[in-house]
Amino acid sequence: MNALIINCSPVRTGATAEIVRIISEALSERFQTKSICIADFDFAFCTGCRSCHRTAECVLHDDVPVIMQEFDRADLIVSVSPSYWADIPGQFKAFIDRCTPWSNTHEPHLSLRSGKKGCTVALRTGQNPQECERIIRSIEHFYGHLEIAPYGSLSLCSVEQKADVAPRKQEILAFCEQICSQIF
Repeated sequence: MNALIINCSPVRTGATAEIVRIISEALSERFQTKSICIADFDFAFCTGCRSCHRTAECVLHDDVPVIMQEFDRADLIVSVSPSYWADIPGQFKAFIDRCTPWSNTHEPHLSLRSGKKGCTVALRTGQNPQECERIIRSIEHFYGHLEIAPYGSLSLCSVEQKADVAPRKQEILAFCEQICSQIF
């Protein structure tokens, strides 16, 4: 089985990246894992032309199909997102907007292989867990339109710097174990 772990942050080396690293290592015991960072891909904003509603193809030609190939290969997708003003980072939101050709809200649409499961890890610097829940809802809503079954989530408050992740490592590993025990 294949797992894709996504750093939804534009920061390649921060706390989100450290959580991605821990999850990738933990899941690699039972999955072929691949980690990507949304900032490593080049894509434009959706123009709202809606031509994909008629053709199931985007008029823009960039890295979105490359990312979607990774989604298609994966059996499990884990999105790890920090809070940017109480929701997902703009870069990840721009990617989601560009996934409309794969969205089940219109016909025709492209489809991913069926049977995928999606997990979400949300982190924020403050102590209000409602912000994490908003991030989780945003990503699970996205999963739903791609017909990826939400499979679990983890909220991590009071995580700002990479150093803040180490005290939470056991919590992250327990989440990974829960994912693996439910699949196997």
